[in-house]
Amino acid sequence: MGDEKERFYMRLATIPGITPMPSVGDWILVRVERPAEVARRVTRRMEPGLISVPRHVEGAVRLTVSDPKTNEQLLSALRESIPA
Repeated sequence: MGDEKERFYMRLATIPGITPMPSVGDWILVRVERPAEVARRVTRRMEPGLISVPRHVEGAVRLTVSDPKTNEQLLSALRESIPA
């Protein structure tokens, strides 16, 4: 999963309004404005559990690293869900 996580991280960094942070495990923490709204919008388009709002981190969502196809779908959903 290491190579896919790195690829996903780099792709996240190309989306305006998203700042990925170094993360351990099979998830990536990203800074976004209005995290609850972003998570709600993405969850409507994707299967549950791929995005969550961590309780102890302000202004961030947690993304589960999955297979390349699912990650691409998540990237697309994020692009469309980030407030302009």
